[in-house]
Amino acid sequence: MKSLFLLLLAGCLLVPTADAADAAARRPNVLFLFSDDQRADTIGALGNSNITTPNLDRLVAAGTTLTRAYCMGAQQGAVCVPSRAMLMTGRTLFRIKENLAGQATWPQKFAAAGYRTFITGKWHNQASSLVRVFQSGQSIFLGGMGDPYSLEIQDLDAGQLVNKRMTPGHSVQVFADSAIGFIKAQKSDQPFLCYLAFNAPHDPRIAPPAFHEKSNAHKPPLPANFLPQHPFNNGELIVRDEQLAPWPRSPEGVRQHLADYYAAITFLDQQIGRILDALKASGQADNTIVVFSSDHGLAIGSHGLFGKQNLYDHSMHAPLIFAGPGIPRDQRRDALCYLLDIYPTLGEFAAVTAPEGSEGKSLVSVIAGKSPGIRDHILTAYTKVQRAVREDRWKLIVYPQINKTQLFDLQNDPNEMKDLASDKAYADQVIRLTRLLKDGQQNLGDIQPLRSDNPAPMEFDFSTVKAVKK
Repeated sequence: MKSLFLLLLAGCLLVPTADAADAAARRPNVLFLFSDDQRADTIGALGNSNITTPNLDRLVAAGTTLTRAYCMGAQQGAVCVPSRAMLMTGRTLFRIKENLAGQATWPQKFAAAGYRTFITGKWHNQASSLVRVFQSGQSIFLGGMGDPYSLEIQDLDAGQLVNKRMTPGHSVQVFADSAIGFIKAQKSDQPFLCYLAFNAPHDPRIAPPAFHEKSNAHKPPLPANFLPQHPFNNGELIVRDEQLAPWPRSPEGVRQHLADYYAAITFLDQQIGRILDALKASGQADNTIVVFSSDHGLAIGSHGLFGKQNLYDHSMHAPLIFAGPGIPRDQRRDALCYLLDIYPTLGEFAAVTAPEGSEGKSLVSVIAGKSPGIRDHILTAYTKVQRAVREDRWKLIVYPQINKTQLFDLQNDPNEMKDLASDKAYADQVIRLTRLLKDGQQNLGDIQPLRSDNPAPMEFDFSTVKAVKK
């Protein structure tokens, strides 16, 4: 009888119970939608009446929007490379390796926890890292930008990149098709992580003609902080992105760029709608957390700039939406956070432990309305030429190479147009925030001095620029 009892007990331990199988099935899937160069103020439901984004609007209504999510910055002009490295590892700017060499990532931890991981779209952190970060993928573009109708793509299968080919149509739709195919093939016995990184609305900002026609018929107005030219040398005035339009910036030129930008976003939104519809049709929408975000923002005329190589809010601020089981509907949270906090948040929702070196913080308590925030301030940096610290109300930007400082009262000046740094009434704020910035640099391992012994000229002679793309 004792032997029979032990045999029966062993059988019970070897065969999963129905409750255990149900528990595995209840683990939330993750659908991560990541756009490229999309400003936070380009979603209709979040206050932009000049853009058409019905599907992002429905995602806003279905979930919780984090209204103050930021990229930490970059140590090179291609800001999306470090932004994506920070996203994948949860590490801060000065502790990442942009090719992820030797650094564990969040998708790997999801795979180790039993998730099926899949990627489609843009990967800008080298092929050597891609093959270990995700288990499988389809229609992957290795690079930064290009004609969306003529991109080289390939698949990830069994640790190898295979089936190299050109996109059969617009890359945004091709990526959406691959995500839809993956979702349709999934069963409820294993949770999945589907990461879709679009290459829009990054320039050349090409959408199907109908989208441009509609956007051109009603061109967006100029941004509230439009300037013909940046008022001083910020250290990065003629990088590639800044050469997409001539100086001084003309109102007509900026509005045309914005029209193309909005057309690309509206087309992107249409493809997001197709994906959300496919998720619903699969029967798994109720058990899937959907995240939408972007790698950073973009200037396009704001402050006389066009790129993302600056620390104004329009360029570091990104959209961030969570929707799905347990997430409050149609809510806004104004907690300061980084994009590198996204995966730690998903990790808490899915009971996935952090990879070694991850410094991000979970936003679950903020999303649930149980905590007002996880950070009192954030720091941003761009190469050796710009540093910034931002609180709820105040923001300080320092330009070490020219010994220039800006102070903005974001409560009364959200567009960062009135620099208060030279006003003696705000001297204490400058001193306090400079100290906070220095302390933050020390904590992050940032060794850049905030002043130069031999400052560069404040003025910049644009006549020395030989080539401007028009």
